[in-house]
Amino acid sequence: MRPGIAALQQIPVFAGLNDALLERINALSEVVTAAHGDRICQQGAVPDILYYLLEGQVALSTTAPDGSTAVVEVLQPGQDFVLASVMSLLPYLQSAHVVQRARLVAIKAEPLRVIIEREPELTLALLRSMSTDFRNLVRQIRDLKVRTTAQRLGAYLLALVPDPTSPTADFRLPFEKGLLAARLGCRQENLSRAFAALRELGVETHGARVTLREIPRLTAYAMPDYLTDPDLAKSAMEAAGVEPLSVPASA
Repeated sequence: MRPGIAALQQIPVFAGLNDALLERINALSEVVTAAHGDRICQQGAVPDILYYLLEGQVALSTTAPDGSTAVVEVLQPGQDFVLASVMSLLPYLQSAHVVQRARLVAIKAEPLRVIIEREPELTLALLRSMSTDFRNLVRQIRDLKVRTTAQRLGAYLLALVPDPTSPTADFRLPFEKGLLAARLGCRQENLSRAFAALRELGVETHGARVTLREIPRLTAYAMPDYLTDPDLAKSAMEAAGVEPLSVPASA
């Protein structure tokens, strides 16, 4: 089944494209569904499909020569995997498997590359998307180098807050804690210690349920990117008026 122009327009990278160009992309596309645990693409394979996630969650992971595996990202609807490999016709550096039942748009890579070569509008849109992917990857690397596990966890929890202007929040984690630990680049026992360290900053957990009772204090401690990065700036920070403060050492 073709996704249709309306569905393609819900994908951020395609949102500003004209209808004629979207019709050409639609003709190369198919909506597919995948169940929990299904593998969508394999590290080392040459891509023949560009995938965009419409519903559900997909984890990207990479495997080292010794067989150890690390989760690089958990994708949310609207995100691609893996555009850079499709554009460059190079093997996947990551594998993708379904975390939560998913619906995806699958676009044939070879004819898409033909359109890319002839349509500057599409080329620029995809380059902007790849630039965003690159910046997100740099942020992850920076987090691993300059933030503690507890700070990375705090920043991640703040990103899940529906209304960052509120002093409190209550929500469910989007996936199980084992996957969250992998996403944050730590072991599950380190994640448990990080949650324990954040209790003094008003973070409470009951299974998958998380309550943040002091968002300004947690923000000042975790220093999420939107405090310093203009691309991620939020008016909420003006409302919160947070200042860095001293907190206990964390995991």
